[in-house]
Amino acid sequence: MRIGELSRLTGVPTRMLRYYEEQDLLHPERAGNGYRHYPESAVYRVQQIRGLLDSGLTTEIIRRILPFLTKPDEIHLHPQCLTPELADLLEAEADRIQQRIECLARNRDAIHAYLAAVRSSRAGAFTK
Repeated sequence: MRIGELSRLTGVPTRMLRYYEEQDLLHPERAGNGYRHYPESAVYRVQQIRGLLDSGLTTEIIRRILPFLTKPDEIHLHPQCLTPELADLLEAEADRIQQRIECLARNRDAIHAYLAAVRSSRAGAFTK
């Protein structure tokens, strides 16, 4: 399939698909006329990339782990492939994501407290 069809099927703009190629995340074949040609499996691969990006992983980390992802929630990683450098990178990324989760939780709690205070003051205004 050509890039436009892949874009349509995944909802990812063609510009972003080209970026994934530049980042060595997608590997289309090139036709004689220079057009990109993607296999059907590219739809799933783009969905994986989107999910990993949405979870907060960097393209560097995704590039390193993508070859080991074959199905959703399955990682086929030979123990020798997990180098100390990659382990450190993944650990730092997990720590960064945890910090984001904690920050988001604090923001959520602050919003709930604000809403409770506003609702309480409105309820008091109606009882007077």
